[in-house]
Amino acid sequence: MSKKIKAAIIGPGNIGTDLMFKIMRNGKNIEMGAMVGIDPASDGLARAKRLGVATTAEGVQGLIDLPEFADIEIVFDATSAGAHMHNEVFLRGHKENIKIIDMTPAAIGPYCVPVVNLEQNLHEGNVNMVTCGGQATIPMVAAVSRVAKAHYAEIVASISSKSAGPGTRANIDEFTETTAKAIEVVGGAQKGKAIIILNPAEPPLLMRDTVYVLSDAADESEVEASIEQMVEAVNSYVPGYRLKQKVQFDRISEDQPMNVPGLGRFSGLKTSIFLEVEGAAHYLPAYAGNLDIMTSAALGTAERIAESLVN
Repeated sequence: MSKKIKAAIIGPGNIGTDLMFKIMRNGKNIEMGAMVGIDPASDGLARAKRLGVATTAEGVQGLIDLPEFADIEIVFDATSAGAHMHNEVFLRGHKENIKIIDMTPAAIGPYCVPVVNLEQNLHEGNVNMVTCGGQATIPMVAAVSRVAKAHYAEIVASISSKSAGPGTRANIDEFTETTAKAIEVVGGAQKGKAIIILNPAEPPLLMRDTVYVLSDAADESEVEASIEQMVEAVNSYVPGYRLKQKVQFDRISEDQPMNVPGLGRFSGLKTSIFLEVEGAAHYLPAYAGNLDIMTSAALGTAERIAESLVN
C-alpha cells in the first residue's frame, strides 16, 4: 500500500498517547494526522507536539479548524461515552464520510472485535471497540459458540488499579453493560454478564480475565482447539495475550442441573478459560494490558479499514 491514511486521535490520555506511539511505530496503512485534547497542559499533547504531530487543545472544534483536518479520514475517540456522543454528531456534520473508531462504551455504532466480526463492519461509519474486558474475552465466547450453542457466558476482568484512569472509573457502569451486551451480540451467547475488578495490589499485576461459558454438550477437544486457534488469532495483534492455564471443562448432568439467574436450570458443558494480557510497553507499563489490548485492537481495526478505503 503506497498511500497511508491520516488519522486523528481525540483524547491525549493514557490510551490516546499509547495509540499514537503504536501508530508511529507500527502503522502500515495509517499515520498520525493530529492529536486532540481540551487541556493545554496535557502531557499527551506535549508529547505529540514534540514528535511533530499537529495538536489542538480546543477539542473537536479545534480539530475542524486545523488545516490537517482536510486530509483526516479516520478518527479515534479515546475520551468518554458522554463526550463521544457529542463528537460523533459534530464530526459527521463537517465530514459525512469520516470513519470513527469509538474506544469509549458509547456504542453508537456496531460492536467490533477484530478477530470475530471486523470484516462485516468494514463499511460502517462508526465502530465501537466495546471495552478492554470485551476485547479480551469475547473472542473466547465466540470460540466456544462456533462449536456449540452458548446459553450463558460470564466474564471477570481483573486489572491493576493503577491502569484504571479517570475515564475508566467514570464509566464502570457502562463497562459492565456494554461488555455484557457485546458478549451476546458478538460472542454469540444467549445471556451475558460482565464483572470488572480494580486490583490495588503492589507491585501491579497483569490483566487477568476469567471466562465461563455454559453451552450445549460438545466434544471437549473441539472446543479446546477452537479456543486455542482464537488465542493465536488475537495474539497476532496483541502479542501479550495468552492462556494462563489449560482450558477446564465440567459436565453438568440433566439430573443435577445448575440454576443460573436469568437463565434458569442448565445442563450441558461448562467451559472455564483463564487468560493473561501483558502490555507491549510502547508507552504504558507492561501491567496495563487492559489498555494495550484496546489500543492494539483499535489499531488493527483501523489498519484493515484503511486498507479497504484504498482498494
